[in-house]
Amino acid sequence: MYGLIWRLIPGPVPVKLVIALALIAGIAWLLWTVVFPWADPYMPFNDGAVDTGAGAGTGSG
Repeated sequence: MYGLIWRLIPGPVPVKLVIALALIAGIAWLLWTVVFPWADPYMPFNDGAVDTGAGAGTGSG
């Protein structure tokens, strides 16, 4: 797949490299500004596993 993309980009190798880096930067920007904020509520990364309720771990009981 990467070979196909490389062959489809026009120009000599330095131009292809600049265009490929611009494509990578554009895809990264799209991910960080659109995809990741959209998917954030569905990801479990911010779910705490530690019980922070009142009296937890105080030894009274």
